Amino acid sequence: MDTTNDSVVSEFVLIGLSNSWEMHLFLFWFFSVFYMGIILGNLFIVFMVITDSHLHTPMYFLLANLSLLDIGLSSTTVPKMISNLFTNCNIITFPKCMIQIFFIHVMGGGEMVLLIAMAYDRYTAICKPLHYLTIMSPKMCVSFVVAAWIVGIIHAVSQFVFVINLPFCGPNEVDSFYCDFPRVMKLACVDTYKLEFVIVANSGFISMATFFSLIISYIFVLVTVWKRSSGDLSKAFVTLSAHITVVILVFTPCMFLYAWPFPTTSLDKYFFIIDFAITPLLNPAIYTLRNKDMRVAMRRLGKRIVDPSGISQ
Repeated sequence: MDTTNDSVVSEFVLIGLSNSWEMHLFLFWFFSVFYMGIILGNLFIVFMVITDSHLHTPMYFLLANLSLLDIGLSSTTVPKMISNLFTNCNIITFPKCMIQIFFIHVMGGGEMVLLIAMAYDRYTAICKPLHYLTIMSPKMCVSFVVAAWIVGIIHAVSQFVFVINLPFCGPNEVDSFYCDFPRVMKLACVDTYKLEFVIVANSGFISMATFFSLIISYIFVLVTVWKRSSGDLSKAFVTLSAHITVVILVFTPCMFLYAWPFPTTSLDKYFFIIDFAITPLLNPAIYTLRNKDMRVAMRRLGKRIVDPSGISQ
């Protein structure tokens, strides 16, 4: 298929978050520290799940894959942001901009599927404990992960094919620190009003539908536990609070940006710092420091490091 791009724009200028030198310095250290924490924290989760046999369960298998997606999502934007702040060069080539858009939506779509899978896992564990291992079999868990990547790719391609062939022949300044559909499409030399609604119907509808479905599912689980335990919700709430926190942090920026025709303010780029830098760092903290099984696993790891022979008690 012969698809030619009539663009004369070969690169975009990312405006970033601030023109202040002091703020540049602050943001450089902020993103650098957070990105290092994201990589180390999420790789630590993956390492723990792989090496500790007690964590070879459906929940932690899905969590390890969520950590990998968090690393991928952050890596599409944060390193470029750090580089721009360090060199004070905010240029991104057209191909790199398109690649960044594509992988943002691959990772984002995949993460939504995994969050749904994790909600289903918690529903099964709490509401159908006797059938948990049968329902959440290794085959089912692998299917969830494969589905996450397939859905992420389909989600990205279904929007990307419209944007890649838009003609860009005028302004090339993107009012953000990363490339994404809303900001880049505004720079096209054609009317993109109809295409905006395609993006809203895709990313916006999916974000809202997934968010409300997850919240309703968690409420259903809490109500079920409340009925079975004569009003004692403490154990279920502790179990689900981490998941609910992550869902709110992940979906709030997405709904803000994609749930209605495209923004006229710069507020969305600040919101997406949550998705690209804060949430991927909070995930390891939420799922380790607040998780009993993970804390026990870390203590076992500490004992193995201190006493590799296992002689001491």
